Amino acid sequence: MATNKRALVTGLTGFTGRYVEAELVAAGFEVYGIGERSSCLPRYTQVNLTDRSALHRVVAACQPDVVLHLAGVAFVVKADVDAFYQVNTLGTHNLLDAIATEAPKVGCVLLASSANIYGNSKQGVLDESTLPNPANDYAVSKLAMENMARLWFDRLPIIITRPFNYTGVGQSEAFLLPKIIGHFQRKASTIELGNCDVFLDFSDVRAVANAYRQLVEVRPIGKVINICSGKSHSLQEVVERVGKIAGYAIQVKVNPSFVRKNEVRSLLGSAELLRSIIGSWNIPPLNDTLEWMYHSPLP
Repeated sequence: MATNKRALVTGLTGFTGRYVEAELVAAGFEVYGIGERSSCLPRYTQVNLTDRSALHRVVAACQPDVVLHLAGVAFVVKADVDAFYQVNTLGTHNLLDAIATEAPKVGCVLLASSANIYGNSKQGVLDESTLPNPANDYAVSKLAMENMARLWFDRLPIIITRPFNYTGVGQSEAFLLPKIIGHFQRKASTIELGNCDVFLDFSDVRAVANAYRQLVEVRPIGKVINICSGKSHSLQEVVERVGKIAGYAIQVKVNPSFVRKNEVRSLLGSAELLRSIIGSWNIPPLNDTLEWMYHSPLP
């Protein structure tokens, strides 16, 4: 267990950041955070990743032992395409420059990329050797971030993670599983979705946060690592599972405007490398995650 170690977490006030903070604190880290939202959290600074001088000031003041870079623009239907590149790619460059300049003794920098870089790969189970085939600007911005980060491998102790889909209490209903859960919690009779025959690999945010914490402790520097469950489920199956939890069936209506032309239709990952690095890693079954979400209070 780490003691008196400082962790800097970007996107601390976001969905994933709160769970990562809990993991790090439990492991003995003193957690500092940055993000674009205002917050009353201790050791937190409101900073935009595009503000290079502000990033330098924060990193210099913090002097982190480890950095977990979770901040970024997520892939949602109406996202600003320019923001994908400005934040996910250039923002990460600004952060790495600040770390290299201001925190020369940092021991590990974990970058959260995305399994979306694999795109619509023909391969069944995707491991880290699968060639990227990004199908949208979000994925391209993340792959560009990865390629850019490799230029810093000789100067910074970097780990790149590729999380597949994950969910949990507190995730916005802009994402599919919280949207489905929310409709059942409100006892809605119908729900509008896009393509329900999409098969995705879903993990629990608590397991993802645990994996991140273990990785910054083990420090497999220079590795690219999938974070995934190794099981895929269709959205139709998710709707049926939540219906059993809620005790009723909901009518699904397909809204053509929700069907993305560049949608990834199947995404199933291999977690073999992750488990070989961190050893024991418990990930809740999807049903347990859905139960947890359904029985949590509505926001």
